[in-house]
Amino acid sequence: MSSDKKRVQFRAPHRLIDRTDALADVLGEDRTDILVTALREYLQEAAHDDALTQEIAAAYYDDAITFEQLKALVGAEEAANLRVLKRQLDEGFVDEVADA
Repeated sequence: MSSDKKRVQFRAPHRLIDRTDALADVLGEDRTDILVTALREYLQEAAHDDALTQEIAAAYYDDAITFEQLKALVGAEEAANLRVLKRQLDEGFVDEVADA
């Protein structure tokens, strides 16, 4: 993991933080370690969710997210595939409009 870190702040329900702190005590870690691990695992699982991947792809096709953001969400290989498809779709659209 990179040593380059970014500080974030967020609000969470007390019960969730209490559970996080309890798990951190059991594992001998700190709250941040638990939260980072949970977030990393969530994002990894989300990248393998077909419905979410379709939403991410749609956001990329609509230029709502950049290629770098796409790559961070779905991985380099899947992002490259989606970039090729986007280009094909854009070219197909241009050809279709030109033929009309």
